[in-house]
Amino acid sequence: MTTSPPDQPLAKGVHDYVDDPRNDDVLISVNGALVPRAQAVVSVFDSGFVLGDGVWEGLRVVDGGICFLDAHLDRLYEGAHALKIDIGLSRDELTARLFDCLDANGMTDGVHVRLMVTRGVKRTPYQDPRVTIGKATVVAIPEYKSPAPEVAARGLKLFTVHIRRTGPAEQDQKLNSHSKLNCILACIQATEAGADEALMLDDAGAVATCNSTHFFIVRKGEVWTSDGLYCLGGITRSNVIRLCGDAGVPIREKRFSLVDVYGAEEAFVTGTFAGLVPVREVDGRVIGRAPDDGDRAGPVTRRLRELYKQFARREAARPARGA
Repeated sequence: MTTSPPDQPLAKGVHDYVDDPRNDDVLISVNGALVPRAQAVVSVFDSGFVLGDGVWEGLRVVDGGICFLDAHLDRLYEGAHALKIDIGLSRDELTARLFDCLDANGMTDGVHVRLMVTRGVKRTPYQDPRVTIGKATVVAIPEYKSPAPEVAARGLKLFTVHIRRTGPAEQDQKLNSHSKLNCILACIQATEAGADEALMLDDAGAVATCNSTHFFIVRKGEVWTSDGLYCLGGITRSNVIRLCGDAGVPIREKRFSLVDVYGAEEAFVTGTFAGLVPVREVDGRVIGRAPDDGDRAGPVTRRLRELYKQFARREAARPARGA
């Protein structure tokens, strides 16, 4: 069974999950080879290990399909192209590899997949891409993971950290790269403050995003999220924006401040793993009123959460074998 030091929880906050012993025996796809979890390794000279040089996606498996697969592959290939990484597989070939791994494990639902692509093995541990030898490293780690139900019940506690999100002039947040030190430092500060997740600002002090999720507030019936310049191009974020439009819920992508957050009626975060998760508190300020039914989400959050669940199930894609 997956273990952790006795004083360390397996997960925290929005990514808290129900531990599943089946994960001990899953097969991991390492460059196309299906390898038992305990034996799944890459070289110490791999670009991802040496430098965090790579891109990745988190994928959700529902009813035998992968939710929003095309959008995730778009982002993966766009990021690889920006970094001049040749994945070495067509989209169809990579998709087939993902489903070969899922099929080998008999996985059809309640599964989260971490798909990772690095530049590959280096001749020596140095940043220059020209010392890379061989092909890109492509790894898919599927795990049975379901969000812990108590997270939605209690809601998240956020803390605004001093670590700022970088803009396009620094490390462009549109790159879903393996280099996550900016977010890790924010996560550490939030954890030390007793929070579940870090709320991060842009270089002017406007609200940008969280360290591992996207952030939304509800004010007077309108849903607000950042203008997107300082955050990853989130798949769930974009789908929630789309669902607001389809459902007639006013949605605004704009710059706003912490004062706007503190006075919001509702707040929630979004991500591939847990979907929409309510926020109960930001920097010691309680957000909205707590319902008395054991679910911290407010009415707008609840409506969008249900719409998103239905949409994700409809959009879970599984290509025909041999296509």
